Amino acid sequence: MKITVIGCGRWGTFLAWYLERVGHDVTLYGRVNSRHMITLMKTRRNDILELGNGVTLSTNLSDAKESELIIISVDSQGLRALFEELSAAGITDKQFVLCMKGIEISTGKRLSEIADEFVGENGSVAVWIGPGHVQEFYAGIPNCMVIDSKNEEVKKQLVDEFSSDIIRLYYGDDLIGNEIGAAAKNVIGIAAGMLDGLNLSSLKGALMARGAREISRLIKAMGGNELSAYGLCHLGDYEATVFSQFSHNRKFGEAFIAGEKCEWLAEGYYTVCALMKLEEIYDVELPICRTVYDVLYKNVPPKIALDALFERRLKKEFY
Repeated sequence: MKITVIGCGRWGTFLAWYLERVGHDVTLYGRVNSRHMITLMKTRRNDILELGNGVTLSTNLSDAKESELIIISVDSQGLRALFEELSAAGITDKQFVLCMKGIEISTGKRLSEIADEFVGENGSVAVWIGPGHVQEFYAGIPNCMVIDSKNEEVKKQLVDEFSSDIIRLYYGDDLIGNEIGAAAKNVIGIAAGMLDGLNLSSLKGALMARGAREISRLIKAMGGNELSAYGLCHLGDYEATVFSQFSHNRKFGEAFIAGEKCEWLAEGYYTVCALMKLEEIYDVELPICRTVYDVLYKNVPPKIALDALFERRLKKEFY
């Protein structure tokens, strides 16, 4: 299969490496002024991996017209602008796979909903989500992930084509739950980092249990299957997000508590704003997400915010 990967950050570059490894003809696209692409053009390496000779590098978006399938790995808030570029270039009747996690702040829309606004009638949209870090996959450490789509044939084709000895793929059957769960786990990751920064790491077990519970309520209210919160998209991704040394969201939360500046992307920082919009729209309490939001955006001292969580009305665990 001829594939273009759009996005030359760590994850996009890994996907290009991985898809060539499993037998596909891959082009990796990045903007001409991207520091990542400049480095890749010179060395075919980033700080983690080296691309195989079979991966073509491109700074011309129009090259994607030649591909059957387009993988997208960019920051979630830039997805709409990217699709506007693709639409202007006449690149819409393709299979698109979104390999990112987030919710559009301005609208509260899931990423597949944004893509659906632009994809032509002969195109399709899928999402590829779940746990795993580039450092571990590149070292040969396996993990499990999910591909979901409204198009059953596309979903089956992608799972069959992309599964390997290092990524076992499952067929998703709840696009709402998988997208919301995947996006929200990054907010839980920031909360975990805050606990680490406060020397309260023992609370991570409670964070995992209660975090999955509140996200399950939101998924159900939005029309998805609440059990998805306990699958690979959310709870199954907690080890990689809540505990891992490689988790940008966890490191962001820990650095925030220490008053240190972060130079890496933490999607949960933006996602929590979108979740506050969804909390209001669907009238679902998201106390952990609300606490993270209050600390990040309302300057509520972390210890006071945590105390407020503990002072909430006592109730049954599964009310």
